[in-house]
Amino acid sequence: MSESSAGAAAGEVMAVAAATAPGWRRAGVAGAAIGVLAAGAAAGVAVERLTVGRGMRKKARLALDATGPYGSLRGTPGRAVADDGTELYYEVDEVEPAQPEDRTGPEGNRRRRLFGRKAPAPVTVVFSHGYCLGQDSWHFQRAALRGLVRAVYWDQRSHGRSERGRAQADGVAVGIDQLGRDLKAVIDAAVPEGRIVLVGHSMGGMTMMALADQYPALIRDRVAAVAFVGTSSGKLGEVNFGLPVAGVRAVRRVLPGVLRALGTQAELVEKGRRATADLFAGLIKRYSFSSRDVDPAVARFAERLIESTPIDVVAEFYPAFTEHDKSGALPAFRDVPVLILAGEKDLVTPSSHSEAIADVLPEAELILVPDAGHLVMLEHPETVTDRLADLLVRGGAVAAANVGEHGSTAQQPGR
Repeated sequence: MSESSAGAAAGEVMAVAAATAPGWRRAGVAGAAIGVLAAGAAAGVAVERLTVGRGMRKKARLALDATGPYGSLRGTPGRAVADDGTELYYEVDEVEPAQPEDRTGPEGNRRRRLFGRKAPAPVTVVFSHGYCLGQDSWHFQRAALRGLVRAVYWDQRSHGRSERGRAQADGVAVGIDQLGRDLKAVIDAAVPEGRIVLVGHSMGGMTMMALADQYPALIRDRVAAVAFVGTSSGKLGEVNFGLPVAGVRAVRRVLPGVLRALGTQAELVEKGRRATADLFAGLIKRYSFSSRDVDPAVARFAERLIESTPIDVVAEFYPAFTEHDKSGALPAFRDVPVLILAGEKDLVTPSSHSEAIADVLPEAELILVPDAGHLVMLEHPETVTDRLADLLVRGGAVAAANVGEHGSTAQQPGR
């Protein structure tokens, strides 16, 4: 799942519940679970408060929002229509026209380092994001691949610029199978023909599995390569989010009910989210990243992505993850190059889940990134983009690869 997905989302709603409903503080074991989940983040926030005032922290967040370039890349917009009528927003980055062999200058050199001199093959890369995120979570990979391959970035239903799920507005629970059908609608609209490389992070990887489960012929006939980033094929109900056993059990017992209740009081909850901004930031960092030296602007970018997801959407999607089981769909990918990549210290979809996928797909390339958490594509962008570049070569999306430095947090426009 994601963003940080269930871990940060669960932590956030627990923190907000405590802030907006005083009775939760007296809820016995549930209250203990809330305290355990928030303790690590709260400790960090407490230390920060000793030296940095609240007003200064708010100014710092505003400054990072104003100067950070992350999430600023845009492509040609389009909309697909899901089977329930929901409009799904996507953007297409097209391949730049072939340039003469004597192209010079820093940008020309960078592009030759990335994929050589030859024009890319007519393959489209489709990126699917995770829970509580959006297409902008692929910022670094998009910056590195821009103009070199044809790529589609889309917002899952009720996320980003896509429409709120119409079926969910009518009370229908969202499931991973629905997301698979949504991806099919996006492919039909944005990539009606030609070969495809599928790339998915967390919930996005689950969406790809659901696509394979329902449309195996599409995978067989059109998919050239696949990348699963920080995702799972099932058994997410066993994830402990780095908590003691008692805390995990308590959270699992009360969280669905808490989410349903909070989802009916969206306005009040959103006020609570703002009131607990510092604690929220600490939870995001804990469940999104592992490195101590994460760029503050990147951490703030992740925070903005997650906080933009309304609480009722968080509530709608959460139950789908405990029901998710698509291990039976994985064999559909056995005949194409597969990359399985995860952070070794991912607390949301632990690396053992990636290893389980690799057990079913023994020919896949398995990469476990040291000192990386759930948002590995933001935390270690160069590593992720390097491995994706190699996969694109193996999948025929590009003719040659000699990847140099790119996708770095230190090389972004305006930095």
